[in-house]
Amino acid sequence: MKKTLFGIVALAAFALPAQASEDLAKKYACIACHNVKGAKTVGPTYVEVAKKYAGQKDAVAKLAEKVKKGSTGVWGQVPMPPNPTVPDADAQALVKWILSVK
Repeated sequence: MKKTLFGIVALAAFALPAQASEDLAKKYACIACHNVKGAKTVGPTYVEVAKKYAGQKDAVAKLAEKVKKGSTGVWGQVPMPPNPTVPDADAQALVKWILSVK
Protein backbone atom coordinates (compact mmCIF):
# COMPACT_ATOMS: atom_id res chain seq x y z
CA MET A 1 0.00 0.00 0.00
CA LYS A 2 2.74 2.45 0.96
CA LYS A 3 4.68 1.64 -2.23
CA THR A 4 1.62 2.26 -4.37
CA LEU A 5 0.89 5.56 -2.64
CA PHE A 6 4.52 6.63 -3.01
CA GLY A 7 4.43 5.75 -6.72
CA ILE A 8 1.30 7.80 -7.28
CA VAL A 9 2.75 10.79 -5.43
CA ALA A 10 6.02 10.52 -7.38
CA LEU A 11 4.21 10.40 -10.73
CA ALA A 12 2.07 13.37 -9.77
CA ALA A 13 5.14 15.38 -8.81
CA PHE A 14 6.70 14.77 -12.21
CA ALA A 15 3.47 15.61 -14.05
CA LEU A 16 2.80 18.87 -12.21
CA PRO A 17 5.43 21.06 -13.90
CA ALA A 18 4.22 20.11 -17.38
CA GLN A 19 0.58 20.66 -16.47
CA ALA A 20 1.39 23.90 -14.68
CA SER A 21 3.11 25.27 -17.77
CA GLU A 22 0.31 24.17 -20.06
CA ASP A 23 -2.01 25.96 -17.68
CA LEU A 24 0.16 29.08 -18.07
CA ALA A 25 -0.25 28.85 -21.85
CA LYS A 26 -4.00 28.84 -21.33
CA LYS A 27 -3.91 31.56 -18.66
CA TYR A 28 -2.02 33.99 -20.88
CA ALA A 29 -3.98 33.01 -24.03
CA CYS A 30 -0.91 31.70 -25.86
CA ILE A 31 -3.04 28.87 -27.21
CA ALA A 32 -5.10 31.38 -29.14
CA CYS A 33 -2.26 31.45 -31.69
CA HIS A 34 -0.16 28.34 -30.90
CA ASN A 35 -0.96 24.63 -30.80
CA VAL A 36 1.17 22.21 -28.87
CA LYS A 37 1.31 19.81 -31.83
CA GLY A 38 -0.50 19.31 -35.09
CA ALA A 39 -1.47 21.96 -37.56
CA LYS A 40 0.07 25.39 -37.40
CA THR A 41 -2.45 28.12 -36.59
CA VAL A 42 -1.39 31.77 -36.47
CA GLY A 43 1.98 31.02 -34.93
CA PRO A 44 4.24 27.96 -34.91
CA THR A 45 3.40 24.89 -32.87
CA TYR A 46 5.33 24.37 -29.68
CA VAL A 47 6.91 21.27 -31.23
CA GLU A 48 8.30 23.46 -34.04
CA VAL A 49 9.62 26.00 -31.54
CA ALA A 50 11.27 23.27 -29.46
CA LYS A 51 12.98 21.84 -32.57
CA LYS A 52 14.19 25.24 -33.79
CA TYR A 53 15.76 26.21 -30.47
CA ALA A 54 16.98 22.75 -29.36
CA GLY A 55 20.46 22.87 -27.91
CA GLN A 56 20.70 26.66 -27.81
CA LYS A 57 22.05 27.65 -24.41
CA ASP A 58 20.38 31.07 -24.41
CA ALA A 59 17.01 29.83 -25.72
CA VAL A 60 15.09 30.29 -22.45
CA ALA A 61 16.22 33.88 -21.99
CA LYS A 62 15.79 34.72 -25.69
CA LEU A 63 12.29 33.26 -25.93
CA ALA A 64 11.12 34.64 -22.57
CA GLU A 65 12.09 38.08 -23.87
CA LYS A 66 10.06 37.45 -27.05
CA VAL A 67 7.08 36.49 -24.89
CA LYS A 68 7.35 39.79 -23.02
CA LYS A 69 8.34 42.13 -25.88
CA GLY A 70 6.83 40.42 -28.92
CA SER A 71 8.54 39.44 -32.14
CA THR A 72 8.23 39.50 -35.90
CA GLY A 73 10.00 37.93 -38.86
CA VAL A 74 11.19 34.73 -37.18
CA TRP A 75 8.27 32.59 -38.36
CA GLY A 76 6.98 34.84 -41.12
CA GLN A 77 5.51 38.30 -41.24
CA VAL A 78 2.69 37.80 -38.72
CA PRO A 79 3.92 39.52 -35.55
CA MET A 80 3.70 38.00 -32.11
CA PRO A 81 2.24 40.73 -29.91
CA PRO A 82 4.05 41.71 -26.73
CA ASN A 83 2.81 40.32 -23.43
CA PRO A 84 4.36 42.71 -20.89
CA THR A 85 2.02 41.68 -18.07
CA VAL A 86 3.36 38.10 -17.98
CA PRO A 87 5.65 37.90 -14.94
CA ASP A 88 9.27 36.97 -15.74
CA ALA A 89 9.03 33.73 -13.74
CA ASP A 90 5.91 32.67 -15.65
CA ALA A 91 7.49 33.54 -19.01
CA GLN A 92 10.55 31.44 -18.17
CA ALA A 93 8.45 28.52 -16.89
CA LEU A 94 6.34 28.65 -20.04
CA VAL A 95 9.38 28.70 -22.31
CA LYS A 96 11.04 25.83 -20.45
CA TRP A 97 7.88 23.80 -20.93
CA ILE A 98 7.66 24.72 -24.63
CA LEU A 99 11.27 23.68 -25.17
CA SER A 100 10.53 20.30 -23.53
CA VAL A 101 7.60 19.50 -25.85
CA LYS A 102 8.24 16.62 -28.21
